[in-house]
Amino acid sequence: MNTISNKTYSAKSSTVEKKWVLVDAEEKPLGRLASEVASVLRGKNKAEFTPHVDTGDNVIVINAEKVKLTGKKMTDKLYFRHTGYPGGEKFTPAYKIMEKDPTLLVTKAVKGMLPRNRLGRKLLTNLRVYAGPVHPHTAQQPEIKVIK
Repeated sequence: MNTISNKTYSAKSSTVEKKWVLVDAEEKPLGRLASEVASVLRGKNKAEFTPHVDTGDNVIVINAEKVKLTGKKMTDKLYFRHTGYPGGEKFTPAYKIMEKDPTLLVTKAVKGMLPRNRLGRKLLTNLRVYAGPVHPHTAQQPEIKVIK
């Protein structure tokens, strides 16, 4: 007698196969790039996606200095931080962050699209962002992912 199993598959961290994915950020809009990268980090592109397990791949982002911000966002978009003291609010425009550390814009954008819990913090460790086209992960043989 053939019976169909109605059991839901739940991935375990020990059985998940992690790959390496290379993404080129050159002339890509920051938000679209970040949402695609966050989806791959989370593992939502895989059939065995499980919300509470790290099923995602390791992602390498190159050419972060050439990422595109549309409209007047480069001058008008402000990033907030607080010193911890009363009245210690600091606002930094995107162009200053881009001058100081271009990888920070991509990292902050991806971090904002990940869950705000210990899984999200773990997933962020699977992201590597580089300002230029050179990266030290050629031994991992990353597959190239094209983002529109």
